[in-house]
Amino acid sequence: MRNLRFLGLVAVACLVLLTAVGAYAQNSDNSRPVQVPQGAKQKIQGVVSSRNGDEFKVRAPDGAETTVVLNSGVTRVTNHGKLSKKEYPETYIMRGLRLQAQGRGDSEGRLVAEWVRFDEQDLRSAQSLEQTDKMAAENAERLSKAEAAAREAADEARRMQGQIAENTALANEARAKAEAAQATADQAFKDAALANNRINGLDEYETIKLIPVLFKLNSAVLDATAKKTIDEAAAWAKAEKAKGNANGWLVQVVGFADTSGKTAKNRALSEKRANAVIQYLVLRHGMDLRRLVQPFGYGENNPVADNKTAAGRAQNRRVEIKVLQNKGMNMKGN
Repeated sequence: MRNLRFLGLVAVACLVLLTAVGAYAQNSDNSRPVQVPQGAKQKIQGVVSSRNGDEFKVRAPDGAETTVVLNSGVTRVTNHGKLSKKEYPETYIMRGLRLQAQGRGDSEGRLVAEWVRFDEQDLRSAQSLEQTDKMAAENAERLSKAEAAAREAADEARRMQGQIAENTALANEARAKAEAAQATADQAFKDAALANNRINGLDEYETIKLIPVLFKLNSAVLDATAKKTIDEAAAWAKAEKAKGNANGWLVQVVGFADTSGKTAKNRALSEKRANAVIQYLVLRHGMDLRRLVQPFGYGENNPVADNKTAAGRAQNRRVEIKVLQNKGMNMKGN
């Protein structure tokens, strides 16, 4: 009889938790729809809160939300490059992307965009957020399955009222399933909160730590010194996590090269170096890929020392591991 009561309580708890998650997501939306006067030229900036076909909504920091319409074949989607602008397909406009747009209002109060611009760094952050959203959706699906498992366990308990003595082993198995369902529900709630906070504080990052990893000439192989540098950085990160100081962390891994070779070769070499560091972080130290900002290779650009000297070139053959913290997520329990 105690087993029956326990299974019933677990089923009720799962249903209550599902209701709480839905209420949290609804209350976190502080958007305020705005209308663009018909024919009026207007420029807006903010973060893409949703996208549906050729329409997307841009939310400003004060909550004002404008509906933007893409005019296929007319709207230009580019970066903020000062010397030259890079064209992007319209599919690169995704939820979480910080951008600027300019156009004129239509009869429905929407902004028909003449151009849309954004930074490549913001694009990489939005792509990282999109990956997080996919994982949140997977967690939501697992939560739904957990609810079904809990209800099934409750139904099974009712069928077992006259067979408790003969089916003790089956009751124990059902209790284990219910406990696993509760753990999955808890994790899904945490992931949902994490995704919501990332949207609210998407563009507010600060650098916590910068770790340079040096490479030999024309090499993308981690030597003993490079591995030691990464090991020490990983030990520091684990210590900070144990102290509760690692909330909202992201890791940016960027490769560089000196000017010894051709520009194209240096760019490819810098990307290989960045990938070598990421592989070591994941395989050796178990880094969560959700914490990783899309890697990039700068080649011979952005040197930290003079490429005219051997010592300077040695410093430029590097990968920078930059630990970033999202201010909007810097709170206990994230």
